[in-house]
This record gives sequence, C-alpha cells and structure tokens, in this order.
Amino acid sequence: MNEKNSVTDVYGAVADPTRRKLIRLLADIDELPLHEITVHFQMGRTAVSKHLSILKEAGLVNARRVGRETRYRLNAEPLKEIQDWVTFYEGFWKDRFAKLNKLLEEEL
Repeated sequence: MNEKNSVTDVYGAVADPTRRKLIRLLADIDELPLHEITVHFQMGRTAVSKHLSILKEAGLVNARRVGRETRYRLNAEPLKEIQDWVTFYEGFWKDRFAKLNKLLEEEL
C-alpha cells in the first residue's frame, strides 16, 4: 500500500511532524502559494507538495489556482474530530484520577 492510500484520515495526516508544521504555518497565515510555503522547510518543493496533497486528501487543506500558482489555505474543521477524541480521554483520565485520589484519601 502506498502512502497516499494509507493516509486518508485526519489522524494519519497529522501524525507526521512536517504536516503538523504545515498546519501551524497555514493557521498563522490566511493563504500561501507553494513557493512561499517551501521556504519554511528544509526540503524541496516536490516533497512539500506531497505533504500538502496528503493534508488536502484528509480535508485539512484547500487549494485554489491563481494564475500559474496554487495557493493553500487551512481548513481546520476536520481537526474537531481529534479534539472530540482527546476531550473524551480527558474526561476518562479525570475520572480515573478522582477515583485514585478518593482511594488514597481513604487509606490515610
């Protein structure tokens, strides 16, 4: 299975540090063309473009053509899925720690 087929969800897309950096960059700036994005990375334009394609496939990035260049913009909506997942486990751990705290207080 190649990488394009294996990374189709938001979790797989954000698993890579380069893609997280791309998300952060696009969150700070409304929209950027590929050549302006590439200067922020120690890799070539083709590699950056591949990472952007994966983010686009996961719905995290929108692309639009302006003349001869493609401009990229963050679509943060799919990140809500991750937020919801983390929120569930925050509650899970808070509950577990509250039970542990209660147990420890009973032991004293």
